[in-house]
Amino acid sequence: MATRNHSLGKTLFGIYGPTLLASIGFGAVIPLVAIQARDLGASVGLAAFITALRGIAQVVGDLPAGILAELLGERIAIAGACFTDAVTMALIFLTHSLPVLAIAVFLQGFTASVFNLARQTYLTENIPLHWRARAMSSLGGVFRVGWFVGPLISAAVVNRWSMPVAFAFSGLMSFGAGLVTLFMPNLPGETAHNVQAIRQRRATHHMSTWSVLRKHSHVLLTMGTGCMALMLIRSVRQTIIPLWAEAHGVSPAATSLIYSISMAFDVLLFFPGGAIMDAFGRWWVTIPAISTMSVCLLLMPLTHSFGTITLVACILGIGNGLSSGIVLTLGSDFSPEEGRAAFLAGWRMLSDSGSAMGPLIISGVAAVAGLATSSLVVGLLGLAGAGWLAKYVPRTGTAALEERARKASGEGGKAAG
Repeated sequence: MATRNHSLGKTLFGIYGPTLLASIGFGAVIPLVAIQARDLGASVGLAAFITALRGIAQVVGDLPAGILAELLGERIAIAGACFTDAVTMALIFLTHSLPVLAIAVFLQGFTASVFNLARQTYLTENIPLHWRARAMSSLGGVFRVGWFVGPLISAAVVNRWSMPVAFAFSGLMSFGAGLVTLFMPNLPGETAHNVQAIRQRRATHHMSTWSVLRKHSHVLLTMGTGCMALMLIRSVRQTIIPLWAEAHGVSPAATSLIYSISMAFDVLLFFPGGAIMDAFGRWWVTIPAISTMSVCLLLMPLTHSFGTITLVACILGIGNGLSSGIVLTLGSDFSPEEGRAAFLAGWRMLSDSGSAMGPLIISGVAAVAGLATSSLVVGLLGLAGAGWLAKYVPRTGTAALEERARKASGEGGKAAG
């Protein structure tokens, strides 16, 4: 029993430790990308587009990330992603160039694809089903801790030095996460898993990937589309809060503070959200969360001061924190044992498409009709997504999922016999 607990503790530290360091660095620059772009001469629409480049890169990189993570192994893939991100942040610090900023944000999105896919796949395969939502929400919660601490640090850094120094700090955090990952031993079972994966991928990887996606296309087009809407709402917060605050005279340091306060509510609610999902079902978190965030975006045009912007940002944080890990959990719930990495890569491509679309919609609508109208449009899209998800998300707890897994296992055994 003690050996098993030690192994689980080692596994969790190997997953959550580097994630915390990397997320602190990312959190430090989340609210600053759009503002840095504006300082370098970008319009509001262009600043929103540059912010969206990270999400676009994640969509483009999801399927290649699945291949890369399987071939290299989680430890090497994660370390490489962290070191690449450190280089991109250093470029922003050194060049003070708008094109370089755009390229660096795009590269950061690709490294995030590798990082996130490897983490989700490993948790899916190694955490018991009755703990899955709590494990996934905790992974999301670790990101949120970093996104809470990061803006607090960046606010202090910007006040003491300048915005480019905050990007240098982000790079140092990614570099530290890479070092921690690189010098840790392989996680339990990682080597054996990758030896098997290499043998399979060398022969039939491309055909296998697309056949898995075709086989599970119904799940991807129903549940995946709904999760796309959820991720759209989440990603908008990263763009709308900084731009709305800047439009109403809030300083960059105060904007980082608003974002950090919003993230505090994320941190408070991630584990309770996971516990509710495991006990009662995924539906009872997903629908209230996306509905709450959508209503907040509809209310955003009514805010005009530091206090009212902070209030709406905090309620957005409540909805986002409550749903921490829900997209990861649903993807893991529906992922097949055979072709799991390919399925999750396709699942992440859909959900990351939502992340990319949010800032793009803000950018496009803001250029034509203003920032307030863009917030209303996304809020209405979110309510439509809530209705779609209400139809497809399961309302039962993990007991029903375990029964379904047992039946699937039994059917597989009969077929093999």
